[in-house]
Amino acid sequence: MNITASQVNSLRKKTGAGMMDCKKALVEAEGDEQKAIDILRKKGQKVAAKRGDNEASEGLIFAESRGNVGYIIKFNCETDFVAKNEDFQNFVKSIFKIGIDNNVNSAEDLMALKYDDSLTVSEKITEQIGVIGEKLEISQFGKIEANFVEAYNHPGNQLAALVGLNKDGEEAKEAGLQVAMQVAAMNPISLRKEGIDQDIIDRELEVGKELAIQEGKPAELADKIAQGRLNKFFKENTLLSQEYIKDNKLSVEKYLNSVEPGLTVTDFKRFSLN
Repeated sequence: MNITASQVNSLRKKTGAGMMDCKKALVEAEGDEQKAIDILRKKGQKVAAKRGDNEASEGLIFAESRGNVGYIIKFNCETDFVAKNEDFQNFVKSIFKIGIDNNVNSAEDLMALKYDDSLTVSEKITEQIGVIGEKLEISQFGKIEANFVEAYNHPGNQLAALVGLNKDGEEAKEAGLQVAMQVAAMNPISLRKEGIDQDIIDRELEVGKELAIQEGKPAELADKIAQGRLNKFFKENTLLSQEYIKDNKLSVEKYLNSVEPGLTVTDFKRFSLN
């Protein structure tokens, strides 16, 4: 059957598949574009099944603010080569936009949405697995709602952060960006110590006690020393208590109050490939 260049080009634009793959699919489908799309999707399903156990540790992370709501996505692939490909980057951005436009809360919700007239996001990803030949997945999707949300994307798109603030306004926005960069750089595990799981606290106390004993400290002082180390752990790992990276004389909480009394962070999210 004679397949025209315009048919191949049309299928390529819709699927992103290579020219030869598009031509083969159209030949097999006897020129029927929808059947050719299904053929490419089935190829993607076969590749996905083969590569399901592969580690997809590379990828892209994007964060975006829409005023009082912010979104963040982590989309994984297997190689840095694919992550740096412009077509792949545009594909991930197109999926992220669908999530934002539909105000979704999770990766599962996003996967169920329509990508186009014929495919869901999940099905489109499977199709692209066949095109690219790597395991692809939305590993994380997050959302924050607050009076104002700021987003920070670190150069290279391997790290991003969202910060929600209790106030809006120009000064709050600038402070939000500074704190989002703090979150990206310092990787806090909680907003305040009250948000840290008890299991983590118990582990830190146990480790601190063991270290004190190993250092030859009296057993009766080990608990007190462990508590001191725990307090240091809280200071280093809770966002509002961390030293502000641009002025270590201030905590993040004090920095925010210096910008505007009562200004504080209500929530944050940080996604990273590392």
